[in-house]
Amino acid sequence: MLRRNSFRLPRHPASVGLARRRVREHLVDWGHVEGTAALEDAVLVVSELATNVVRHGPLLEREFEVAVTALADGSCLIEVSDEGTAAPRLREAGEWEETGRGLRLVEHVAAAWGVWSRGRHGKTVWALMAA
Repeated sequence: MLRRNSFRLPRHPASVGLARRRVREHLVDWGHVEGTAALEDAVLVVSELATNVVRHGPLLEREFEVAVTALADGSCLIEVSDEGTAAPRLREAGEWEETGRGLRLVEHVAAAWGVWSRGRHGKTVWALMAA
């Protein structure tokens, strides 16, 4: 059975933690077991994607959207949408840099990830999390 929930959050650093909590709550409500690697990886991914929006999103954007979908096979899809049209890019962070590793983490823990353009309405960065 497919279950989906989406919510909008203000583009503010505190929203990253709220996105993590809401995704965790939805997945646990839908039968994912608290403390499992799959659940923790999904929470990590939403944290990284939401952080990217807060740090790099369009300056005039006030909100962004997070969606979580539980798929029939036990996997889940995490989506974070904003009004920016520039696709995020993987980069190599220097040894002493404090930022720049988020998409590498997403790439490492997700079964797949990518970007869907919404034309002039922005983009959605998505990550498919294995069961």
